[in-house]
Amino acid sequence: MSPNAISVSSVPESGTHVTEIAFAAGFGRLGSLGPLMERFGLVGLPNAGKSSLYNSLTGGGALAAPYPFATKDPNIGVARVPDERLDRLAAMSKSKQTIHAQVEVVDIGGLVEGASKGEGLGNKFLANIREVDAIVFVLRAFVNDDITGPSDPLEHLRVVEIELALADLETVEKRLHQTQRQAKLDKAMADEAANLQIAYDALSEGLPLYRAGLKDDVRDALAPYFLLTNRRVLVVVNVGEGDIEAIPEKEAMVAAEFNNAGDNVEVIGMCVQLEAEAAAIEDPVERAEILEGFGLGEGALFRMVRSAYHLLGLRTYFTTGEKESRAWTFYEGSTAPVCAGRIHTDFQRGFIRAEVIQWDQLLELGSWNAAKDAGKMRVEGKDYIAQDGDVMEFRFNV
Repeated sequence: MSPNAISVSSVPESGTHVTEIAFAAGFGRLGSLGPLMERFGLVGLPNAGKSSLYNSLTGGGALAAPYPFATKDPNIGVARVPDERLDRLAAMSKSKQTIHAQVEVVDIGGLVEGASKGEGLGNKFLANIREVDAIVFVLRAFVNDDITGPSDPLEHLRVVEIELALADLETVEKRLHQTQRQAKLDKAMADEAANLQIAYDALSEGLPLYRAGLKDDVRDALAPYFLLTNRRVLVVVNVGEGDIEAIPEKEAMVAAEFNNAGDNVEVIGMCVQLEAEAAAIEDPVERAEILEGFGLGEGALFRMVRSAYHLLGLRTYFTTGEKESRAWTFYEGSTAPVCAGRIHTDFQRGFIRAEVIQWDQLLELGSWNAAKDAGKMRVEGKDYIAQDGDVMEFRFNV
C-alpha cells in the first residue's frame, strides 16, 4: 500500500551541490513529495573535518582539503539512519526491498572568529545555519602541522559558540526594541517582549540559548526568529588516527563543558578520517572487519546518526511485507492517523484503525499472520499514541 518512490537526481538550489536523493510520496521539506526529513548542519572552524564527515555520512564528493574555506557553498546530501530492527524485520518477511529512515545533512563552510561581523564567509555562513533544524559542531582535537588553527577542541567550541551567540544577540536586540515599543500600545505584545528579554539577558552574557535553561514554552515562542542557538546540538570531537585510545577522555572533557545544557546537547568522540575510510568500503562484512581492526566496534557514524535522529524527538515505526520493509519517521507523541499520513495523506484523511504490534514481539512470533492467530495483534483507534518500534498496518476509507 506504500506509494512508489520518486527518484530526484537534482534539486535546483542556487549555489549548492546536491547528492542524488530518493524520496517517497508523503509529507516533507519539499512539500507534498518526500517523507519527514530533518536537516542537520555541520558547523565548525575551517579544516575541522566537516567535509570528511559529510562524505562519510552521505557518500558525497565534498572537497576535503587542508586549507581554509575549501567549502564555500553548502553541500547537501542524505544520510541513512541505521536500524537493526528494520533489517531483522526485512529478513523475517523476506522483503525484496529495505528502506531506512533518512536525515538531510548540510556541509556548511568553515566559521572563523568575527563571522558575526562579516569575517570569512560571514553573513552567508550564518544564513546557511539558519536553514537547518539542528546543528552538528565538528571540533578538531588532533595535531597536524599542515593544517592551520588550534587543535584544542575547547578553543574551537569557544569560537563557534561566541560567534553564534553574537549573531543571535544582534537579531534579538533589534526585535526586542521594536516589541517593547509595540507593547506600550498593545498589551498582547507583552509576553513576546518578556521572552525576548530572557533571550537577550542570556546572550548578553555570551550564553547560547541551548545552555540558558530556557523553559520549553519560551524556546517555542522564540522559534519564529530562527535563532542559531535556539536549536539542539550534537557535538563531534574529531581525534587523530594515532589518538584513538584518547576518544573517551576527550569526549568526556568536551561533555563536561555542557553540564548546564540538559538534554539539548549530545557529545560523541570519533576519528573522522578512519570512519571515512571504513565508510568507503561497500561490503558490510569487510567494513565491519576494518572498524573492528581499528578498535572502533560498530563505528561512531552509526551512533552519531542515531543520536542526531533522536535529538529532535524523531521516532520510527515500521511496515513490513514481502514487497518491502520500511522505516517511517514521526515525532514523539504523534497519533496513529498522523503516522499514517507519513505514508500518504489519504491514509490520514480516511483513517479507520491501525493494527499494531511491537517489532520484537513480531519477530518472536515469526510473521504477521502468526501474530494474528496468537491474538497478539492490537487494534488501535484515532487516539492511539504511536510508540518507537511499532509495526503498523492501517485501514482507511476515502
